[in-house]
Amino acid sequence: MNKYQYKVKGVDYEVEIAEVEGNIAKVNVNGIPFEVELQKPINAAKHPSMNRPKVEAPKPAQTAAAPQPTPQPTAPTVNTGAGSPVKAPLPGTINEIKVQVGQQVNVGDTVLVLEAMKMQNNIESEYSGKVTSIAVKQGETVMEGTVLLTIG
Repeated sequence: MNKYQYKVKGVDYEVEIAEVEGNIAKVNVNGIPFEVELQKPINAAKHPSMNRPKVEAPKPAQTAAAPQPTPQPTAPTVNTGAGSPVKAPLPGTINEIKVQVGQQVNVGDTVLVLEAMKMQNNIESEYSGKVTSIAVKQGETVMEGTVLLTIG
């Protein structure tokens, strides 16, 4: 499996090429599987690392075009406060932030709303405490696992 690190408009992407067969490449971008259709087939004879035995992954891949850099996912580069991070459970867009830094929250309180696949998802606190930092802004696109805010 070939691994590559890319930076597009300041956002880091880790791309793993799992398999290339004809003009279809099975890739993982930041851990998300895609099947990418290439304009021209890659000659596997020129790329010895592509001639490895096929190993099927247990998870199904999504059929999609090459990953587009727009909208830009938020890289978790924001300085987070002390405490327990609340992370994005799936990729999406921040629609509403319902808390402020210093606000007391309890387990189960909705702290923000994340839109993913045209559905509004209430992100609830898994911790009780004060919000020590908010690492995202309304309208930002985030990847799965991005730290959204911290509760201390």
